[in-house]
Amino acid sequence: MSKFSNERTASLVPYTPGEQPKKNQKYIKLNTNESPFAPSPRAQKMAADAAARLNLYCDPTCRELTELFAEKNGVEPECVLMTNGSDEILNFAFMAFCGEGRPAVFPDITYGFYPVFAELNGVPYETVPLREDFSINVEDYIGINKNIFIANPNAPTGLALPLSDIERIVASNPDNIVVIDEAYVDFGAESAVQLTKRYKNLIVTQTFSKSRSLAGARLGAGIADAALIADMNTVKYSTNPYNVNSMTQAAGIGSLLDEDYTRKNLDVIKSAREYTAKELSALGFTLTNSSANFIFAAHPDIDGEKLYFELKARGILVRHFSGERIKNYNRITVGLPKDMQTLVKTICEILESIK
Repeated sequence: MSKFSNERTASLVPYTPGEQPKKNQKYIKLNTNESPFAPSPRAQKMAADAAARLNLYCDPTCRELTELFAEKNGVEPECVLMTNGSDEILNFAFMAFCGEGRPAVFPDITYGFYPVFAELNGVPYETVPLREDFSINVEDYIGINKNIFIANPNAPTGLALPLSDIERIVASNPDNIVVIDEAYVDFGAESAVQLTKRYKNLIVTQTFSKSRSLAGARLGAGIADAALIADMNTVKYSTNPYNVNSMTQAAGIGSLLDEDYTRKNLDVIKSAREYTAKELSALGFTLTNSSANFIFAAHPDIDGEKLYFELKARGILVRHFSGERIKNYNRITVGLPKDMQTLVKTICEILESIK
């Protein structure tokens, strides 16, 4: 830390991204919830074509992408804001709607960027403990009159709330925003997008990183009442008007036009998730009922961190968290069926070696 760092920056505890192997390192990569599939053929072609125009600024309104995304989601274009990954729309929400006298609330075990965004923007915040089974107690959020951030499905647990519970939370806090982070919604949860037509305090965020295989492109979106989108656009145009580059906009359009490709990939991932969950359960693991593209698992005979290192030594990366309540768990991204078969086989060998 330099002597020039201000007090807020000096005190930040930044988000820690999942490990990205170097080019000469060969791993089965099951640690950052990326898709095991390449971007769709049309997404690749349209992004490549857009490279020829990189001498020009990108469209700051993302007009074509916004209109197509809005059409696919059954909302008006003015109710959509495209961003540089869903992290950016989340940050915009903290910046636009939270602050002194407008605190934020989110679960104690959830996406690690929420407390970072709160601290970065000087937002007071509270965390609400999950139940012992890692589920959200909806009653904890009813009528609390604070800005609420909930990942649905939650990360790293993969547990999802039904839409009826989401609506209860939103309806009971009419004077505060409720942000539902749907990064993993395509893998088994019910989207709250249509509720944005009825509730002016609801913001739904989504990403192209997971189900649409565009993690490296950095593309996200916010869906909300037009007035909320206008507020966040003010933040956008006050920080980085050209936030989504031309190639990413083109890749996003191509992805939306290749819907069948995405659906087929989702079916493969869901099937591989069910296979892996069944096999790990048979090996004695405790698992949450994940609706995401990952599995959250712990074994009574081996410490979570030890299992993480044993797998890494054998060429498989998973994600381990050091939080007290979840330190015996690992979050395992669902990859290709052959990768999940290798994972199960390797875990069998590890468990056999510690007997």
